[in-house]
Amino acid sequence: MAFRGWKWLLLLGRQNTLAKVWRSRRGGPSLCWQRCCHWSSGKPLAPEVRAFLEENTEVTNSGHLTPEIRLRLLTPRCRFWREKPDLWPYGDPFWAIYWPGGQALSRYILDNPRVVKGRSVLDLGSGCGATAIAAVMSGASQVLANDIDPIAGMAMILNCELNHLNPFPITIKNIINSEAGNWDLIVLGDMFYDEQLADGLHHWLQKCIRIHQTEVLIGDPGRHQFLSHSIHSQLHKVIEYSLPESTRQENYGLTSSIVWSYQPSDSLDDS
Repeated sequence: MAFRGWKWLLLLGRQNTLAKVWRSRRGGPSLCWQRCCHWSSGKPLAPEVRAFLEENTEVTNSGHLTPEIRLRLLTPRCRFWREKPDLWPYGDPFWAIYWPGGQALSRYILDNPRVVKGRSVLDLGSGCGATAIAAVMSGASQVLANDIDPIAGMAMILNCELNHLNPFPITIKNIINSEAGNWDLIVLGDMFYDEQLADGLHHWLQKCIRIHQTEVLIGDPGRHQFLSHSIHSQLHKVIEYSLPESTRQENYGLTSSIVWSYQPSDSLDDS
């Protein structure tokens, strides 16, 4: 099975497994910057993992919306584009795909650095780390990347190195449903692919906004699960980007990706 077929599984089927993991890994007590840093510039990667990732991904800055950012991704020139998915030893590599929602968020931040400049930013479900990298490049005072896959955390460090950045703090805990963190801005892309997970995100983001007046930006190319969720009625469209042809081909007909601002009504109950 080629990776194109594998990506289809990730997009439609295996994402349900990831959603269950997100839901099962409940957040603990309040998470602060210092206590949730599982990876940092001072922690070396396991040599065998680094070697595997470097051998089985390609460094690229083409075919997506942010050519300023170099990333290690799975491309048609990689072995696992053609290999059977079960031969990949580290679980489904969601992080090795630059999803359309993340592309739109990263493009918007690079074009509008005032959105993050001097602010604390949480990149939720960070994946390859592109949006967190865009925030650092644009002058954010603090950036925390969050993904429940530890291999994603390792890939983010490699991607920071590619872009000549010191790795930002990374946590691999599920912080959804934890105590609301005090961030100026939360960004998340391509996370609304499962109804129960979307419900949890909706509730938690609402709480962050109510308690800390956090700003929330969401990137999504218009998937049905996102457009049909109740959160959609509380979103303001910020900007829409036309996707590059290669991204369109890899995402089965999606032609654009949108950045949304989440602005729930003050009357909403977060209980």
